[in-house]
Amino acid sequence: MKGPGPASAPAAASGAPHPGRWVALTVLTLAVLLVAIDATVLGLAVPFLSADLQPSGAQLLWIGDAYSFVIAGLLVSMGTLGDRLGRKKLLLWGSAAFGALSLAAAYAPSAEALIAARAAMGVAGATLMPSTLALIRNLFPDPRERSFAIGIWGAMSMAGAAVGPVVGGLLLEHFWWGSVFLINLPVMLLLIVIGIKVLPESKNPNPGPWDVPSALLSLVGMIAVVYAVKEAAAYGLRWDVVATGTAGVAALVWFTRRQFALRVPLLDMRLFANRNFSGAVLADLLTVFGLSGVVFFLSQYFQLVQGRSPLEAGLAELPATVGAVFTGLAAGLVARRVSPRFAVALGLAAVGLALGALVTLDSGTPYPVIGAALLFVGLGAGLSFTVTADLIMSSAPKENAGAASAISETAYELGAALGIALLGSVITGVYRGHLAIPEGVDGAAAHAANDSFAGAVDAAGHLPEPMGAALAGSAQDAFLDGLQLAAGAGAAVLLAAAAAAWFMLRGSRLAGDAGDGDGDAADEFGHH
Repeated sequence: MKGPGPASAPAAASGAPHPGRWVALTVLTLAVLLVAIDATVLGLAVPFLSADLQPSGAQLLWIGDAYSFVIAGLLVSMGTLGDRLGRKKLLLWGSAAFGALSLAAAYAPSAEALIAARAAMGVAGATLMPSTLALIRNLFPDPRERSFAIGIWGAMSMAGAAVGPVVGGLLLEHFWWGSVFLINLPVMLLLIVIGIKVLPESKNPNPGPWDVPSALLSLVGMIAVVYAVKEAAAYGLRWDVVATGTAGVAALVWFTRRQFALRVPLLDMRLFANRNFSGAVLADLLTVFGLSGVVFFLSQYFQLVQGRSPLEAGLAELPATVGAVFTGLAAGLVARRVSPRFAVALGLAAVGLALGALVTLDSGTPYPVIGAALLFVGLGAGLSFTVTADLIMSSAPKENAGAASAISETAYELGAALGIALLGSVITGVYRGHLAIPEGVDGAAAHAANDSFAGAVDAAGHLPEPMGAALAGSAQDAFLDGLQLAAGAGAAVLLAAAAAAWFMLRGSRLAGDAGDGDGDAADEFGHH
């Protein structure tokens, strides 16, 4: 759509479905693939970029979560910006920037340059995810069609998580580590070329001004809090960490107070008064927190402990994706047959129990055991994520679709950042505490081994055989101790999330259900 008027297509505005909605959905899933592929290939590339760029343990964590930190800080601002400027416009410009920055990451000459490129990718990535889900919200006015469309959106996100490691594994066996970022370029180009033609523009017809101070407070507050948590988990409570965390909390409190004071807030805080909305957001945050810290290090387990090639490691993680795609597509039907509350709690409990099974992980664990656990992780996550996304979008007025989607994505990214930071720091801390450096290992090799598991494996390969084998064995045992503890912590978080969802989603209904009092019927007529 063009022009300054209400940019939702007229068909959508009148309640009739948009004629090109399924083609448009295909394009939107490309953006999801773009982000999901980028997030998952990095884990496989860690041993290779560690050998090339030689990052410290702290830098390695920053490479993993700089993207998530920045995107978490910017999602709300970008989601509301899309509501105002136009979601299609923001999506296409963001895609172009994401592709260009992927090129910069691929050729990063140092760990610092790669961290900077990943952070800049977070700025571009923050424009993509809220725009896709918000456009789906407006393309599919029929609640049941929308449930299925959100299921496809979620399933493609999971499929991207599968394609990433497999394609990344193929690339890493033939090219250098930076090639894993280049796979974003053709997807981005396809998205832009087709998206220009088939995507309808949509935005809030009466948006009000975009409040810059609120955007800055959101960014500063989110990044400061997450940074403080990460540093405290890794190095303990220093005065500067406490000061940064306090400043971040103060910025977020100020942001919240400002939203209530503004005539047209950047983010309508009344969204959280809806128990379905706030319960779904909390479930997302806790789920990703419990998952990401373990999954990020699982690729290292497959390669550095079990000795698999990058491609084999990528294929080893496929059961999680197969399970997630299956339940993602069926989630709307399941939630309507039982209830969203039951579906979300069941999904979270399944993930928690599957992570609990990984507590026994060691170097000799047979793959069928790991594969079965990953399958249940995928089945549970696909069910939970899809139903919570549907609840979040159904609970918000469609003019605030970008803001609602951004809150959902913020919970996801914040959970990922905190999971990698906290559970990753647990793994790192246990690893360093349990690592025994054999007699005779020189200072440089000992330092590299103490810094990270990947550094220990690399250092062991350059030492004389008995000494190298002893260092590699000690490092492997220490890494497994940390991974087992993180899996147990992740399982506890997921089971707690299942209990929270059971209480908070009491009486929840998906839009379009008989007796629905919380969905579209309310917000389309202004009663929400």
